[in-house]
Amino acid sequence: MTDLSDLRTWLNETLPEVARRHGVPGAAVGVLTDDQVAEAATGELNLRTGVPATTDSLFQIGSVTKLWTSTLVMQLVEEGMIELDAPVTRYLPDFRLAEEGVGADITVRQLLTHTSGIYGDAFVPTTRDEDAVRRYVEDVVPTLPQDIPSGEGMSYSNSGFAVLGRIAEAVRVKPFQRLLREYIGMPLDLRHWAVTPEEALLHRTAVGHVPGRDGSPEPAPFWNLPASLAPAGTVLAMAPRELLAFAGAYLDGGGKLLDPATVERMWRPHVPVPDIGMLGGHFGLGWMIFDWDGQRVVGHDGGTYGQSCSLRVLPEAGIALVSHANGGENAAFHREVVARIADRLVGLRPPELPTPPEHPEEVDPTRFAGRFDSSTMSLEVTVRPDGSAVARSEALTAEARQLQPEPRVTELVRLDDARLIATDRLFGAHEVLAFSGGGPGSPATHLFHAGRLTRRTA
Repeated sequence: MTDLSDLRTWLNETLPEVARRHGVPGAAVGVLTDDQVAEAATGELNLRTGVPATTDSLFQIGSVTKLWTSTLVMQLVEEGMIELDAPVTRYLPDFRLAEEGVGADITVRQLLTHTSGIYGDAFVPTTRDEDAVRRYVEDVVPTLPQDIPSGEGMSYSNSGFAVLGRIAEAVRVKPFQRLLREYIGMPLDLRHWAVTPEEALLHRTAVGHVPGRDGSPEPAPFWNLPASLAPAGTVLAMAPRELLAFAGAYLDGGGKLLDPATVERMWRPHVPVPDIGMLGGHFGLGWMIFDWDGQRVVGHDGGTYGQSCSLRVLPEAGIALVSHANGGENAAFHREVVARIADRLVGLRPPELPTPPEHPEEVDPTRFAGRFDSSTMSLEVTVRPDGSAVARSEALTAEARQLQPEPRVTELVRLDDARLIATDRLFGAHEVLAFSGGGPGSPATHLFHAGRLTRRTA
């Protein structure tokens, strides 16, 4: 059995320095191995109130919630109440998208693997009640386009996971919040967690932080994103130990949640993901799948308004790692925390994040230059005479402009034959744009950026 006393000491000594270096106001981390937990916390939950972060503090887990939604769906698959390759309309007969007839062939599996093609970033509020998800699927989803045909490729869709949550609601005839409590929270005997903002008020809870006018972090103007997308990760919050309990059930072959065969099915690669350095090489059923020096690692990352979370599970080593932060350079912070812990425990580190070459080759204008549009965003790549490039992204709708009010210009250089990379960092990492289709020397037909797949339009 691993002795975690040295790790606990190391975490308490190291975490404050790592958080400070990455501008993180408050953080909490946890490690599970051999049924033992090591935890540490540092900083403040809210810079306005000065309340210290502790290991039992609640942080939002963002899109890590998608693993919980996937679990609820796979429990129903085990019970024979859902079939993965059945169309969504079998469970939601009125399901439809904006264009007549489009989306009728979308399956449950495609929702789980982000291959439905549904535009995924419609963060439209409905109600704050238990009917929020139902109202979203009935009122908002029918206005959404399908950006790419279902099955054409992986394109991250929050809206698709709202539909998954609604399927579980409809089959169980219970609201999403009750499903979380009854089918995950109660079997795992969770204590420090919240499925609604009202529940979070009863705990020591982190507030997200965003850059202020002078660039320093300040408390975000609101706590959570719309409850209408709760199955995608807009509300759920918990302490590290609770998320480790969830991960531990998977390490235990599903524990009280799932059968071992289902866990292995979920952790099997289903869809390849272009290498942009952040999402792993494949998606399983809900889970991101990574390759760390030949070893399979699974997990998910999440971000809400000023809060973020990273979960990594090392099945062969029997280890789970959780990192929470409430602002700052979250991508770089989480990666450093997870990498240093994994290295210390088992001598394993994730692949290095891509960085711009010191002497980049010229960008091929034939291959990379052009415009790539989704239904709400446009990104145009222009190649300069010196061989560098610039990307200009612009919101095309009023809703998208709420997320990106002004056009954003990103300086780029060539990373390899298929990718361009930003010269500056965003949240501590260099953005990567991956291009595909069309063949060598001809214009790329698709762009994969920030997890979203778009088609060339010019």
